[in-house]
Amino acid sequence: MPALLLALAILSEVTATVNLRLSEGFTKPLPSIVAVVGYIVAFGLLSQILKMGMSIGVAYGVWAASGIALVAFIGAVFLGDKLSLVQVGGIVLMIGGVLAIELGATTH
Repeated sequence: MPALLLALAILSEVTATVNLRLSEGFTKPLPSIVAVVGYIVAFGLLSQILKMGMSIGVAYGVWAASGIALVAFIGAVFLGDKLSLVQVGGIVLMIGGVLAIELGATTH
C-alpha cells in the first residue's frame, strides 16, 4: 500500500510541477489551480506514507528522483525543453543512487 500511495504522490507532484510551468507565473487560472491542488495532494499522500512507517530517506529519495526524471522527460518530449547527454547521465546516476538507498534499506 505505501508503494502505491508513493506512486500516486509522485504523479500528483509531477502533474503539479508541469502545471506550474503552464500557469505562466500563476497568470493562467486552470493550470494554477491544478498546480496548487496537485502539491496539496502530493504532500498529503507523502505524509500518510511516512505515517505508515516508510523511512523518510527512502520515500523522499524515490519521490525526488522519480519526479525529476519524469518532469525532465515531459519537459523534453512535450514542452520543448532540451536535455543534454550530461543531463541524461545525471538523471541515470541519480536513479542509481536512489536504488542503492532502497536496496540498502531492505537489507537491514
